[in-house]
Amino acid sequence: GLYAYNFRLKKAAFVFIMVILMVPTQVSALGFVEMMDAWGIKDSFIPLIFPTLASPAVFFFIKQYMESSLPLEIVEAGRIAGRIDGGHEFYIFNFVVMPILKPALAVQMIFQFVASWNNYFLPQLLMDNSSENATLPLVVASLQAEAYLTDLGEIYMILGFAIIPLIVVYLCLSKFIIRGVALGSVKG
Repeated sequence: GLYAYNFRLKKAAFVFIMVILMVPTQVSALGFVEMMDAWGIKDSFIPLIFPTLASPAVFFFIKQYMESSLPLEIVEAGRIAGRIDGGHEFYIFNFVVMPILKPALAVQMIFQFVASWNNYFLPQLLMDNSSENATLPLVVASLQAEAYLTDLGEIYMILGFAIIPLIVVYLCLSKFIIRGVALGSVKG
């Protein structure tokens, strides 16, 4: 919306999102944990997944990608064709804008998955110490704390298994990145 539409508070909305981007997670963590506790979802994966979907960093990257790769003329032509064919804004977004945005979305999905997978701070605050929902960084930290009692081979095996989902996500999404680079290249 901030890229394709012109409205009165467009610049103010962008500045507000950039200010939120500058605020570190640690500043708002206590309020976030209290809110998740009040909602009754503190010891679950929901508060670890959904905040990464609406991250200000993702917004900024996608907006910058749109400015460099998505001319407004394409969106305007999609609007005109959509009006003729009876389509609406959601149709234009899905069939005109989304194919162009797939590489940027794939990159952000990889970055956010890796950041969430490796996050230690919020899971430490949100998960109970004896939780069955402990994330892998919490398990690895607890194993390292007891390293003198446990076998180091067990720790290395868990660390080896920890990177498998990262590799799988990258392999699944890398085709969109390669296709996007090929789509944006100049054909001679």
